[in-house]
Amino acid sequence: MNNSIIKNILKTDNSVSTLPLRIIAGIIFAAHGAQKLFAWFGGYGLDGTGQWMESIGLGPGYLMALTVGSVEFFGGILLILGLLTRPTSAVLAITMVVAIIKVHLANGLFMANNGYEFALALLAMSVALAIHGAGKYSVDQTFSQKL
Repeated sequence: MNNSIIKNILKTDNSVSTLPLRIIAGIIFAAHGAQKLFAWFGGYGLDGTGQWMESIGLGPGYLMALTVGSVEFFGGILLILGLLTRPTSAVLAITMVVAIIKVHLANGLFMANNGYEFALALLAMSVALAIHGAGKYSVDQTFSQKL
C-alpha cells in the first residue's frame, strides 16, 4: 500500500481534545457490541439479537448481529486504543445511521420513547473522530510519527 495513503489514514494532530471523546465512545460501542456478541451486560447474544434484527427486516439476522456486534465491539476497542480511528469511526457512523433509520426514527427524538437521541450523539462522536483523527496519546499518532 502506498505510504502516503497510510499516512492519511493515521494522520492526526497533537491535541488531547479527542481523547475523552475517543475513550467514552469506545467504551460505549464496545459494551454495546459485547451485548450483541457475548450476551454481556444484559444483552441477548448473537441468537437473540439476530432474531430481533430479522424481525425488523435486517436479515439474515444472525449474520447482521455478528456484523454489527463485531463492528461495535472491535471498533470500540480500536477507538480506545486510537488505532485506525478515522476508518473505524466512519464505519461506526454508518452503523449509527442505520440504527437511527431502522430502529429509532419512528419513535421521535427522545430516548424515553426509544427515540434516536442517543444514536444521534454516537453518530456525532463518530463523525467528529472520523474528521479529526485520534489525537494525542493514540497508536495512530505513534505510527504516524514513525512514518
